[in-house]
Amino acid sequence: MAAMKPRTGDGPLEVVEETRSIIMRVPLEGGGRLVVEITADEAKALRDALEGVIKD
Repeated sequence: MAAMKPRTGDGPLEVVEETRSIIMRVPLEGGGRLVVEITADEAKALRDALEGVIKD
């Protein structure tokens, strides 16, 4: 039987570049992580979309 480990969302947002894609791990409220694989073009589109709503 596999050991049960608690799943927590605690931890930083992680983004790593792999050979042909970018992997983003987003901690979720309530535990776990959302793992998203995106291309460089999709990452640029995400950046542009976020810049439109982020206020300094």
